[in-house]
Amino acid sequence: MRHDNLERELYLIELLAENRKYSVDDLCKRIGISKRSLYYYFDFFKDCGFRLYKHGNYYSLDRNSPFFANLIDRISFTEEEAIVIRRLLDKVDQGNALVNSLKQKLDRFYDFDILTNNTLREQTVKNIRTLYDAIKFQRQVVLHNYSSPHSNTTKDRYVEPFMLMNNNNEVRCYEPSSQLNKTFKVSRMQNVEMLNMEWAYTQQHREMFTDVFMFSGEQRMPVTLLLGTLAYNLMREEFPQTAAWMQQQPDGRRLLQLEVCSYAGIGRFVLGLYNDIEVLGDSGFIVYLHQQITAMAQKEKDSAARTHQS
Repeated sequence: MRHDNLERELYLIELLAENRKYSVDDLCKRIGISKRSLYYYFDFFKDCGFRLYKHGNYYSLDRNSPFFANLIDRISFTEEEAIVIRRLLDKVDQGNALVNSLKQKLDRFYDFDILTNNTLREQTVKNIRTLYDAIKFQRQVVLHNYSSPHSNTTKDRYVEPFMLMNNNNEVRCYEPSSQLNKTFKVSRMQNVEMLNMEWAYTQQHREMFTDVFMFSGEQRMPVTLLLGTLAYNLMREEFPQTAAWMQQQPDGRRLLQLEVCSYAGIGRFVLGLYNDIEVLGDSGFIVYLHQQITAMAQKEKDSAARTHQS
């Protein structure tokens, strides 16, 4: 049926727009289609005005494609509108929980220190555009006068940018001088200069991922769970993004297979509903849970001993 095709198309767009790397095989497996059908969708997206990029064996959609730009124009505030709304909220009773919630949401998506400074705002837009081109054409750049609060220095940084993050407020780069992958804030760059030098350290690039539990890291670890009804409902309510990795089983339980950057987030959930969850893997997560359970048991034992002594 047509609505089934539309659901697959929308899901494919969602996957291609993520900050993740998906190969043709990965996409076919997730969508449940053949390679021939996938390439048909690719051609269809191009005809509709999407910009499709291939990076080695991986595919992605340019978030600056006309479709996304038009969609954002219709459902989000312009930067000028966001500034006006933020100023109005500042004048309202600060003890109002709803007002504080709205301000937090706006602050998550808009950097008002930049938006209210026209000179800084124009330079930031220019820097993002240069970084975008450098990533697209795989060029090295110099981040002129980058201000780092960690090292308390302001100096030029020679890097290879390979991924814009956090609504284009940050960029992931490989820095040859330190031989490390680092995340740089665009607002701390005075100017970005794209060099006529191609990437030389592609094999060292490591993306920073954020899992559905809001933990970030370069490494991703697989976790497989069988969720009972209670665990499934709470997981969907607390972490709705996990729906994309769930499959209903014949016995009514849900199989959840996803990757995480830390065991802490998923571990907290599993330990809180341990009787309604069966942990199938991976081995690292099982060891982590055993360690946590042992530590909690020891803590309870020590507490009981202190109570007995007193």
